[in-house]
Amino acid sequence: MHRWKSTSVMSAGAMAALMLAGCSGTSTGSPSGSGDAGASITVYNAQHEELTSAWVAEFTKETGIKVNLRNGEDPEMANQIIQEGKASPADVFLTENSPAMDQVENAHLLAKLDQSTLDQVPAKYRPAAGDWTGIAARSTVLAYNKTKLTEAQMPKSLMDLSDPTWKDKIGASTGGADFQAIVSAMYQLKGSDATLAWLKGIKDNAHAYQDDTPVLAAVNKGDIEAGILYHYYSFVDQADTGENSNNVALHYFKNQDPGAFVSVSGGAVLASSKHQSQAQKFIAFVTSKSGQEVLENGKSFEYTVGSGVPANPKLVPLTELQAPTIDPGTLNGPQVNDLMTKAGLL
Repeated sequence: MHRWKSTSVMSAGAMAALMLAGCSGTSTGSPSGSGDAGASITVYNAQHEELTSAWVAEFTKETGIKVNLRNGEDPEMANQIIQEGKASPADVFLTENSPAMDQVENAHLLAKLDQSTLDQVPAKYRPAAGDWTGIAARSTVLAYNKTKLTEAQMPKSLMDLSDPTWKDKIGASTGGADFQAIVSAMYQLKGSDATLAWLKGIKDNAHAYQDDTPVLAAVNKGDIEAGILYHYYSFVDQADTGENSNNVALHYFKNQDPGAFVSVSGGAVLASSKHQSQAQKFIAFVTSKSGQEVLENGKSFEYTVGSGVPANPKLVPLTELQAPTIDPGTLNGPQVNDLMTKAGLL
């Protein structure tokens, strides 16, 4: 979830000027714009609007292909595509987390991506089937109030937060797509029984918030001592005013713990797209050197995953996170929803 999203896509040019400052004007693996002038595609976008607007601006500059954005949240966009089926006007689908993409893939609505595009992203950041690919990533963290807790007091595992000693001390956006993606990883790593037991503990211990930004703010104010969320919320706030994060530190679980889960944002081409060539070029661009440099130099503070482009230097390198190995194409939304419902979180 991401409440700092803009409400309009018309700011793409302005955002590009800000976010692409310092980006390389060259690209490796970027699509050629030959013969595409005047063409257009429609992207159903559940990624951050600012980030996608910057991608769109640079892509159109390089190729001449115009992009129409329809913005929403992961579940909303996935369900809309499934309802529309083969009649969907979407050419491309971008997600924040992979379960929504898996949902559309399981409905057999995605086209195979060009192998040259897949080759731009390491195998661990894309599913084995090749129907979609990772375009960005984010790490799970425990944000904690530095005036109430120390790093030495952090739990060894995310699983420990179900212990009664954490009652009323933690928070999470338990109804959000981010939290459900984290639970999906736990389900794959620990199984149904352990995940359900953990969810019941979280139901007892945690304060529920509508979004991750209020979780961060509550930790910062000391309303709760710690909160489960993705790393970039704190970095985005620090790059702005810091009003919701000046008292916050981030704990990285590491050690292949479920709390070290790295969620992959996905990009795919719809099988029903009437603009297959242009849609394929868009995903090729996003994962190319110039596309990933938009991410590296922008203000979303998500991790790069393609074409060997390093992440923003303020971030803990992905190689140091010791994340568990999880095929992003196997995270199960429906079964996780069932477990969360049994636990009383949905």
